[in-house]
Amino acid sequence: MAAEALIVIDVQNDFCPGGALAVSGGDEIVPVVNDLIRKFDHVILTQDWHPAGHSSFASVHPGKAPFETVAMSYGEQTLWPDHCVQGSTGADFHPSLEWTRAELVIRKGFRTGIDSYSAFFENDRRTPTGLAGYLRDRGIESVILCGLATDFCVAYSALDAVAQGFSTSVVLDACRGIDLNGSLSAMIVRMRQAGVRMV
Repeated sequence: MAAEALIVIDVQNDFCPGGALAVSGGDEIVPVVNDLIRKFDHVILTQDWHPAGHSSFASVHPGKAPFETVAMSYGEQTLWPDHCVQGSTGADFHPSLEWTRAELVIRKGFRTGIDSYSAFFENDRRTPTGLAGYLRDRGIESVILCGLATDFCVAYSALDAVAQGFSTSVVLDACRGIDLNGSLSAMIVRMRQAGVRMV
């Protein structure tokens, strides 16, 4: 499997039940993700890693509530509860996630003024994380994605992976979605139309 990499998206405490931005059933995927991790020679993790007072937090926009939107310089931004603050327990990987075999952890969302859903680009769609170059340097041509949440960070990562020329699959059993105003079905359709394989 030298030409394949597993990319595990944001399996962090704040996205699991009890967390600040809990995805329903988010913790249920951990055993499935652990099984996948054992099967791959190349494992990469992403970690949401926001500074306190990040611009995507509703708390920094007076009069705004979580899940409302605001216009940012790079486009429309959904506002979120404060989550995955750098160094907090909420930003830690789920305690049952067997992540020590990961060869790389990509931290995203650490720039105060811009959010980052994708493992490949910030939300301006221009600022790269460096992941594409890392994969190419190692001769990896195919990526398999899993994690949280299906309709945001997993989907945007998958769409960018295809756009960067990688053969891309998403393991739906190892994902859970937020489903904000029908976003789950909409993003699954977008991924399929872009050529992402659903497995």
